[in-house]
Amino acid sequence: MASDIKENYIKALFYLHQNNEDISLSDLGEELKVSKPTANEMIKKLQAEGIVVSKKYKPIRITEKGKQRAAEIIRKHRLSEMFLLQIMRFGWEEVHEIAEELEHIKTDKFFDRMDELMGFPTTDPHGSPIPDKNGSFNKPKYKRLSQMPAQSTITVKALQDSSTDFLLFLNNKAIQLNTKITINHIEGFDGSLTVSYDGNLDVVLGKPICDRILVDEI
Repeated sequence: MASDIKENYIKALFYLHQNNEDISLSDLGEELKVSKPTANEMIKKLQAEGIVVSKKYKPIRITEKGKQRAAEIIRKHRLSEMFLLQIMRFGWEEVHEIAEELEHIKTDKFFDRMDELMGFPTTDPHGSPIPDKNGSFNKPKYKRLSQMPAQSTITVKALQDSSTDFLLFLNNKAIQLNTKITINHIEGFDGSLTVSYDGNLDVVLGKPICDRILVDEI
């Protein structure tokens, strides 16, 4: 259990690093729903292992070793999500919580076989890239649906938000990865989009929704 908690910290540090190289103890505590003293105790342990660099009154920085370790955990998580969806037929709104448990399995052969059975997928069910065995991955430069011009046709490629509520909303709208969407109109007042896709005509999507859908123009 202690090692599971440590891995959760490493993963959280990596995600926070994506937004800002300098990570505050407050942001880390908020991300993991723990107090600053609790987070600080773990940071001391991670620094001793070379995962982070942390000095008093200075922001935390994740090291190259830390990034590599985080990528290994993320690989396990995203492979697990894809396995649950592709092989076990769970919905994309169901896979995250189960994968949170599976990612802590230590046997690499388990995930290597999982990867092979699925034909070596490069993305998870929400379009996020799966790191390779060396921890490397390419992050495509998709745009937000809200950034696209009227009359353009795009393909849904990934999601900025994979929360259960958001995924259930998309299920209700019959929007999934690779859905082709045509933007009919952009409302100047609030940025909402009127779109059509797969026989669904003139569907209105609010800007907060469109901000969370990542797309590629056809």
